Amino acid sequence: MNRTQAAALIPEPAEPAEPVTLPATTEPVSLSRTGENLVAGNLRAFITLMVLAHHAVLAYHAQAPAPPASLVAQPRWWQAFPIVDSQRWGGFGLLVGFNDVFFMSLMFFLSGLFVWASLKRQGSGAFLRNRGLRLGLPFVVAAAVIAPLAYYPAYLQTGAAPGLSGFWSQWKSLGHWPAGPAWFIWVLLAFDAVAAGLFLLMPRWGDALGRLASGARRHPALFFGLLVAVSAAAYIPMELVFNPFAWTSFGPFFFQTSRLLHYAVYFLAGLAVGAYGLEKGLLAPDGALARRWPLWLSVALPAFILIIAIVIMATTSKTPSRSLEIIGGLSFTLSCAASSFAFLALFSRFGRSTGRIFASLRKNAYGMYLVHYAFVSWLQYFLLKAPLSGLAKGTVVFLGAVALSWAATAVLRRIPGVARVI
Repeated sequence: MNRTQAAALIPEPAEPAEPVTLPATTEPVSLSRTGENLVAGNLRAFITLMVLAHHAVLAYHAQAPAPPASLVAQPRWWQAFPIVDSQRWGGFGLLVGFNDVFFMSLMFFLSGLFVWASLKRQGSGAFLRNRGLRLGLPFVVAAAVIAPLAYYPAYLQTGAAPGLSGFWSQWKSLGHWPAGPAWFIWVLLAFDAVAAGLFLLMPRWGDALGRLASGARRHPALFFGLLVAVSAAAYIPMELVFNPFAWTSFGPFFFQTSRLLHYAVYFLAGLAVGAYGLEKGLLAPDGALARRWPLWLSVALPAFILIIAIVIMATTSKTPSRSLEIIGGLSFTLSCAASSFAFLALFSRFGRSTGRIFASLRKNAYGMYLVHYAFVSWLQYFLLKAPLSGLAKGTVVFLGAVALSWAATAVLRRIPGVARVI
């Protein structure tokens, strides 16, 4: 278990009702009443639930580390595992590992879908002001308030005397400011800033990128192959230099070093699909991806099994070879793309619900991401002495975190200023 598995965090903030280019056909379109693309919105909401499940079960992971003696002691696994329970369940390891391979990459892909339409409509300046409000401000709040609140139970589990002064003393001694899942927000804002800068210099670069996705409606396998090849070229050299578990931090700004360029590739892939047109490209309701969803599921499963096999080989080998590392990097990029396409196919085919529950989840997903981490860690802390199995505790924490973060976000969104942001 590593910080990678815990840091996969957050849903991309839902873009305000983007106009979607409609194809010149009689095919049905998947738009909500506000013009929101339902495939992207519903998938983003579902991944948000996966994020909550991911964090809810980490305390009961079979390989979870021992609780720390203090927050300043090394290694600081508490930044990924705020609470560690004595009750474990092995099945959670598969869930966490599966999530870690693909769902942050898919979130960056989904985040890129509306970027080009927003840039063309608003221009670079207005786009950056909007993203600064919807990403920069929430990052500050999440890092300054939610993260310390979520990590305070980790301080209590060390056995230190309760009190903010003791916690603050250890927190100041860390040398950085753990921001928890909020790392995704600032990295996404950085990607948006780069996209806006390129738009200022080359106003047609996104349209050119969109042409790469023009054949994805009829031939998604070609787009899949291109994505695997480019992401492998971006990821493997970084992984060989930095190893897959290294993180870079400065102040509250964290990112997984080996995956930074890999995430940028997925962001650009989403931008390309959005630039060509959501309803006439890869996510078209009558496209090949949607029609052949069983095929993509059948590809995703063996690709993930391959990852498991390579991990077992690497952990049982005293000195893993460089060739095994390269094969591991290739299998990671393959499994990541396969799982991402499997979910895109499923939601292109079945994920166009306009029901009230999905509508509410779409509206509240971003806020749920922002606040859920504190609910998760406190629920895990309160259940430490409960006479329940690891499976039962993980289930209770997940359901509780969903209910509490959903309700809290719905209440917060009644405040006009907050509603404008989330």
